[in-house]
Amino acid sequence: MLRRDVTAALAALALAPSVASAQDTVKVGLILPMTGQQASTGKQIDAAVKLYQAQNGTTVAGKKVEVILKDDTSVPDVTKRLAQELVVNDKVAFLAGFGITPSAFATAPIATQAKVPEIVMAAGTSSITEASPYIARTSFTLAQSSVPMAQWAYKNGIKKVVTLVSDYGPGIDAEKSFSETFKGEGGTIVENLRVPMRSPDFSPVLQKVADARPDALFVFVPSGTGAQFVKQFVERGLDKSGVKLIATGDVTDDDQLNGMGDVMVGVINAHNYSANHDSAVNRAFVAAFKKANNGMRPNFMAVGGYDGMHLIYAALKKTNGNTDGDKLMAAIKGMAWESPRGPISIDPQTRDIVQNIYIRKVGKVDGELYNVEFETIPNVKDPVKAAKKK
Repeated sequence: MLRRDVTAALAALALAPSVASAQDTVKVGLILPMTGQQASTGKQIDAAVKLYQAQNGTTVAGKKVEVILKDDTSVPDVTKRLAQELVVNDKVAFLAGFGITPSAFATAPIATQAKVPEIVMAAGTSSITEASPYIARTSFTLAQSSVPMAQWAYKNGIKKVVTLVSDYGPGIDAEKSFSETFKGEGGTIVENLRVPMRSPDFSPVLQKVADARPDALFVFVPSGTGAQFVKQFVERGLDKSGVKLIATGDVTDDDQLNGMGDVMVGVINAHNYSANHDSAVNRAFVAAFKKANNGMRPNFMAVGGYDGMHLIYAALKKTNGNTDGDKLMAAIKGMAWESPRGPISIDPQTRDIVQNIYIRKVGKVDGELYNVEFETIPNVKDPVKAAKKK
């Protein structure tokens, strides 16, 4: 479809009453990377969305909820085309998913023009929710994990750090948040290193780390890339050199942690969810997820998808099935509930998630590797947006 045709169709849709509101079916356009390097993200979220509907039914406020899954392969131009088709042709009431930040940004103008809520279930760059008043997030921001990690590191004797991040929005957020916080505490950042997001070869930057001899290496790479990083970290002998590995929880992804091996034991990291989180809600979630998915362990992406579906269902209940975009966004703001990760809410000012962040250490539990939580920082808002208000 030509761009001007899409623009005209979206404009007409924005001016007309919601077609979906007059129907008995509420459609959710779920756009995820189901193939390619971020496929594990898509598969985790898709499985969680299916589990939520299996547990809670497919009818809300008298409306049938139909999820339309599309694979964008993590290519933003594809994400944008799919979002346009879902809004114009399928008349979806929600756009959801978004495995990477550029995909979430590519969809923001469509959400704004069509007044369709965009529920971000994975992508973690802080500024995403600022791209449209119709965006809300149920995943996390990188700053939410990076700031507590920097504070913990300095308080526990780490004084010199090299940072290593993927060179795109979330990586830059992680680098900036960690470095500014760590230096503010009194620590020294020896060097900030970045690698390409796709197919990274870590060898050159790991040699720089070895030469710099820091107390620790702080790492953020996307879920799915962590295993590649750890393999090269071990091959370079850095695991035995005395350089501590500290990270955001993306690197120690629950879905892939067992496959990384015992070299991960002892790695300290900060994040919003562990499959080992000790609560009745989480134990039930993990058991149901494994049973429905041939033993696959849920990770933080799965929880972002599960909570995203809860947000959609709860918003529809609150509007009594009305799919007007403004009414749905008003319902979403300030909503709070108990998630498998702990208590969470949607900040009414920023539409970003507020959640506990846990400091964890990789350890063995019943013969499997888990992120074992040992410290909780409660009710963490996105630090980047919080700093702008000061």
